[in-house]
Amino acid sequence: MRYLASLTLFLLALVLSSVSSATAAFSLRSDCPASFELRSDGKCHFVSMYDLYVAQPGQGGMRVPLPPMRQLFTPAQADLGRYLFFDPLLSRDHSLACAECHNPGLGFADGRPTSMGRGGKGVTPERTGGVALRRSAPTVWNVGFLERLFWDGRAPSLQAQATGPLFAADEMGNTVEQLQRDLNGNADYRQLFAAAFARPAEQPIRLTEVLDALAAFEATLVSFNSRYDQYAFGNARALSREEIRGLNVFRGFVGRCSQCHVPPLFASSEMAVVGAPPVHGKPYDLGAGEGSTNPAAHGAFKIPTLRNIACTAPYFQAGQFNSLEEVVTFYNAPRGHALPRDVDAKVHWHVHMNKPELSDAGVKSLVAFLKTLTDQTMTPASPVAVPSGLTVPPTAQGSCTGKLL
Repeated sequence: MRYLASLTLFLLALVLSSVSSATAAFSLRSDCPASFELRSDGKCHFVSMYDLYVAQPGQGGMRVPLPPMRQLFTPAQADLGRYLFFDPLLSRDHSLACAECHNPGLGFADGRPTSMGRGGKGVTPERTGGVALRRSAPTVWNVGFLERLFWDGRAPSLQAQATGPLFAADEMGNTVEQLQRDLNGNADYRQLFAAAFARPAEQPIRLTEVLDALAAFEATLVSFNSRYDQYAFGNARALSREEIRGLNVFRGFVGRCSQCHVPPLFASSEMAVVGAPPVHGKPYDLGAGEGSTNPAAHGAFKIPTLRNIACTAPYFQAGQFNSLEEVVTFYNAPRGHALPRDVDAKVHWHVHMNKPELSDAGVKSLVAFLKTLTDQTMTPASPVAVPSGLTVPPTAQGSCTGKLL
């Protein structure tokens, strides 16, 4: 009996030790990510050189402040969101993580013309067999500053955006009930959520906490240390002569790019109709204008960021263009030239009206400038493991290569 009692105590101690070590394996940061400052309110506040500028936001000025970041968070909440972002546990069949469609090595996009939803096998970009989605996965760089999300601009916050892929039947396909059940059934997540939201671990994990943690992590994805930024901060040698010519084309009335892709975000929360070409064999995508009889809304999409644009090919909402040269050539052609004849749309006046206005040299210089917006120096580390024990999507190797580690 004494032997059995000792054996029982030993086995109990072994189980408790394994549970303790499993929990200890996942801890949350107490310091803010790079370019964020921990202040007396316990939240991480974004700081950058752009804070020094006081000019009114314009349509191409280099030394204007950034808009305020819309999401404040604690270090622990952002780190918890990092685990969730890479954990396939969030999908219904536990096969798809957020990082599958927003891969750090692919500019937080996925390198596909349109994204792939649930049911696939493998990992980005080799993933096959999943549900083919309608649109591409936009990059999540600098999303913490935006007032509208999704290509059609339907989400007003990062939290609202997260509910889209989580619960869409053809994407991650989950339900609120299963998501909460899976997370609450995981001892590590119970402890991590309790630590991140300063509450007892006995309280159940709620959907609002999941959404807040994901939003906190995504708000940390900032990119403002490109060669363009160095030039804007006063380093005259940061850009070549051709790149400076491209910047002038970008800001000038002929190119008019900065009217929509407003520095320093090089994005906008506005919607625009540019006359995007159709996708072969698919109905024309009316974007935010679906269900509307207003031609000014037909084919309207949210203006995407150009930050890290060299890393996020193919381009447009369904990957209609494979290169930046193709994109610039499209905009340099007469307004509405790619619209199907049966689509009643009112293309934005910024798009050239009658004939190409950029020379071949101007196109080349503009593309050269766009590549100076690349900066992934503050890419957070992908977790080696996640609390669910499921496979973490591998990060694509290097900058814009698409090769998996």
